[in-house]
Amino acid sequence: MKTLNNRWWALGALCFAELLVMVDNTIVNVALPTMARDLDAGISGLQWIVDAYTLVFAGLLLTGGYLGDRFGHRRMLITGVVGFMAVSVAAASTQDLAQLIATRGGLGVFAALVFPATLAIITTIFTEASERAAAVGIWAATSGVAVAIGPVLGGWLLEHFSWTSVFWVNVPLGAVALVAILAVVPGTRPEVVAPFDLLGLALSIAGLGLLTYSVIEGPHFGWSDPRTLGGLVVALGLLALFGWREARIDHPILDVRLFTNRRFATAAGMISVAFFALFGFIFLITQFFQAVKGYGPFEAGLRTLPFAVVMAALSPVAMALSHRFGARPVAVTGAFLMSGGFALVEVSSRMSGYWELIIWSMSLMAAGLAFISGPCTQLIMDSLRPEQAGAGSAVNDTTREIGGTLGVAVLGSILTSAYVAGVGNRLSDIGVPREAREIAEQSVMAGGAVADQAPSAVADTVRAAIQDVFMDGLHNAVWAAVAITAFAGLAALYLLRGHTAPEGSEVEREVVTATS
Repeated sequence: MKTLNNRWWALGALCFAELLVMVDNTIVNVALPTMARDLDAGISGLQWIVDAYTLVFAGLLLTGGYLGDRFGHRRMLITGVVGFMAVSVAAASTQDLAQLIATRGGLGVFAALVFPATLAIITTIFTEASERAAAVGIWAATSGVAVAIGPVLGGWLLEHFSWTSVFWVNVPLGAVALVAILAVVPGTRPEVVAPFDLLGLALSIAGLGLLTYSVIEGPHFGWSDPRTLGGLVVALGLLALFGWREARIDHPILDVRLFTNRRFATAAGMISVAFFALFGFIFLITQFFQAVKGYGPFEAGLRTLPFAVVMAALSPVAMALSHRFGARPVAVTGAFLMSGGFALVEVSSRMSGYWELIIWSMSLMAAGLAFISGPCTQLIMDSLRPEQAGAGSAVNDTTREIGGTLGVAVLGSILTSAYVAGVGNRLSDIGVPREAREIAEQSVMAGGAVADQAPSAVADTVRAAIQDVFMDGLHNAVWAAVAITAFAGLAALYLLRGHTAPEGSEVEREVVTATS
C-alpha cells in the first residue's frame, strides 16, 4: 500500500471480515429458545449449537494461521469468506439438530481461515509502532463489539424472519466483505514454511474436542460417571501430550516455547479468561432475558447492546492508558471490573429490573473486556520477533476462541447441573406430574412450555418455581466467573511486572533506538 489512507481503508475491510466471523459466535444465542422448540433440543443440544462453531474455530485457528503463512494470508482470507458464505446456505437449509450442529462446525472451519489472516495482515501493513498499536486496538475492539452485537442482529432477524435468517444474513455480509478485500487489502508474500505438524493438529483437536464434550455432557451423565471422569482425564492427557510434542519438534504448529515469555503467556491467559467470561455470560443472559423476563428475541438482543457500546467507547481509552501507563495496570483493572460486574449479578433475582441492575453489571463487564483485550493483544504482538507475527496472531486468536468455547461449556454446565438437580424436586413439591417434570428438566425453555400448558390455577406457581431454580443455577455459574476473573487480575498483577522482549522484537528495537 502506498499511502497512509489506503492502509486505513484496508484496516476497515479486515475488521469487517473479522466482524463477519465473530458475530457468528453469538448471533444464534437469542435463537436458542426457538431452536429448542423447533428442533426438540435440550440444554446440552443448545450448548452444542453454540460450541460446535467455537470448538472447530478454535481447533483450526493454528492451521489457518499456518496455511496463511504458506500460501498467503489474503488468499486464505478470500477462501475463508467464500467458504463461510457457502456453508451458511447449508446451515440455513438444515432440518434437524444433528445437521445444524454439523454445519455450525463447517462454519468454524472457514472462520479459522479468516480470523488469523486479518491480524497477520494488519501487522504486515502497519509497520510504524504507534500506528500498529492503534490498528491492533481497533481490531481487538471489533472482536469484542462483534460478539456483543451478535444477539442484537440475531434478535432483529428473528422478529422479522425464521431462525434460519441468522445464517442467511452471512451471504450478503460475506459479499460485502469479499468486495472490500479484493478492492483494498494487499497480498502478502508467503515465506518459506516448514513441514506441517499433522500429528500436533490431531492431538490438539482431539484434546480440545473431548474436553469440551465431557464438560457439556457432564451434567447429564453425572460428574462422577466414568464417562465424564474418563473423558476429562483422557482429554487432559492428550493436551499434555500435545504440549510435550510441540516443545520437542523443530517445526511445531504451536510454538509452546512462546509461553516461556512470561508477559506473552500472561497476556494470552488474560484474553482467554476475558472471552471465557464474555461468551459464557452471553449464553446465560440471553436465556435469562427470554425465559425469565419474557422478552422477545429482538428485545433480548437489544438489551445486550450496551455491552457493545461501552466496549467500543472504552477500547481507545484503554489503548491510550496502556500507552501512558503500561499494559499491566490497565489489564489488571479490566479483570477486576469484569469480576465486579459478575458479582452484581449475584444479587439479582427473577424480579430484578434491567435498568436497576442488569445494565450496570453488563457495563462493568464490557469496560473490563475493553481494558483487557486491546492492551493484551498489543502486548502479545510486541513480545514477538517479526518472523513470529503469524504464530503470535494465531495464538492470540486461539486463546480467544478456546476461552469462549470453555466459557459456554463450563458456565452452561454449572447452570445445567443446578437446574436439572433442582427443578424436578420443586415441581414435585407442587404436584406436577412426572411426565411434565421430565420435560421441564430438559431446559428452562421446556420448563416454560410446561408452565404455559399447566392449569391456570397453578401456571404462575409452576413458572415461578422453574424460574427460581434457573436463577439458582445462574448464580452458581456466575460465581465461577467472579472467581476466575478476580484470580486473573491478581495473577496479572504479579506476572506482568517488569519488562521483557525477545531480541529483534518491535519493543526491543524501540528501546535500543531510544537508548542509543
